[in-house]
Amino acid sequence: MLSCSILILAIAPVIWALDNGLGKTPPMGWNSWNRYTCDINETVILNNAEAMKELGLLKLGYNYVIMDDCWSKRQRDPKTGRIVPDPEKFPNGIENMIEKIHNMGFNFGMYSSAGKYTCAGYPGSLGHEEIDAKMFAEWKIDYLKYDNCFNQGRSGSPLISYQRYEAMSDALNKTGHPIFYALCQWGEDQVWNWASTIANSWRVTGDIYDNFNRYDIRCPCETYDCPSLQGYHCSIMNIVNKATPLVQKAGPNSGWGDMDMLEVGNGGMSFDEYITHFTMWAILKSPMILGNDVSSMSREHLAIVSNPDVIAVNQDVGSAPANRMWKKHFVDGFVHLFSGSLSNGDWVVAVVNEATEPLLEMNIAFSDIFTDNHDNEKYTWVAKDLWTKETTTAARYLTANVVPHGTQVWRLQKSMHLSHNKNYWVSLDNAEYE
Repeated sequence: MLSCSILILAIAPVIWALDNGLGKTPPMGWNSWNRYTCDINETVILNNAEAMKELGLLKLGYNYVIMDDCWSKRQRDPKTGRIVPDPEKFPNGIENMIEKIHNMGFNFGMYSSAGKYTCAGYPGSLGHEEIDAKMFAEWKIDYLKYDNCFNQGRSGSPLISYQRYEAMSDALNKTGHPIFYALCQWGEDQVWNWASTIANSWRVTGDIYDNFNRYDIRCPCETYDCPSLQGYHCSIMNIVNKATPLVQKAGPNSGWGDMDMLEVGNGGMSFDEYITHFTMWAILKSPMILGNDVSSMSREHLAIVSNPDVIAVNQDVGSAPANRMWKKHFVDGFVHLFSGSLSNGDWVVAVVNEATEPLLEMNIAFSDIFTDNHDNEKYTWVAKDLWTKETTTAARYLTANVVPHGTQVWRLQKSMHLSHNKNYWVSLDNAEYE
């Protein structure tokens, strides 16, 4: 009997995550909320989709157009029990708009909440999972963002939250129509421990705010395991610091930790801060969902979100998020080193300068980059800076020189074996490890 069991395990496919055929890489696209909140209508959605296609973003992989909250009337239809789209916002009907989105080559995403109401007070799907899932499938939607507002106290423990979100997962799968299932559970109840079997992605923090590192009492937690409210108005570095320890829970066989929509183009940060924002979302394998007015995006901001080398890291099939190898105090902020392997044997390495002072020339030892793969220290590597596009050859260490609030990121490709393995490390003066 034992040998039979072993044989079965050997030939059976390994399925660790929600098996709906979606989410092999983090999704990319656009969402209406960050820029428009409730000021949405058919024109807003279609205009942004058209701009995405005209600017070449669809070809780069931004293939989801997601309409967020406020799309319906305030009450369900008393006869059918269905949510009713707002006819003033969508005079031609949502199904007609979805068809136009699909005809452009995009997938279409919608929004609901695992509560009595959505966060803006419109009808939620709690207790109506099957009727809503059936309606979404009839409309041929491809993505559902599922929020956490007005949950009627059905939270506070991982099991209770799991069961509440499982109900919609089961209802979506029952329709037979594949729909990417994105939990927007704000990182509460340790969602990263239980979401992978029912969802394709899960939010790991409170709502994002277009700021680099400002503290805001509305986002009271500084670490992922803070027992209190995750909140909103969370800065970029607040989210990065919360998400970093959780990357071990995400990956191609699990699903993706969602760090919320991108803010690039909304004007609250500098060019270098947006570089850091986009890079961190990419290498930590967060969904890459734009949140700005695409039709009015500047060339500078378009260049950031169109960087094919950075996108390629995020969309690398089969690889997991990068890990933070260390975090050091420098002047008035921290310097972070991230490192991760890619599916073809390449590596991605990033240095983030959270301080307001330029980073003095710093040599990053291969022994820190390849902590779990020491054999790689024996090789020289071709290092391509993914923002400047400069290529150098590196042996034993990489040299970083990063502007304030900026990020330097390389893709390393193995070049040759070294004849000896002498490692050395040049450190920052008075660097302190955390």
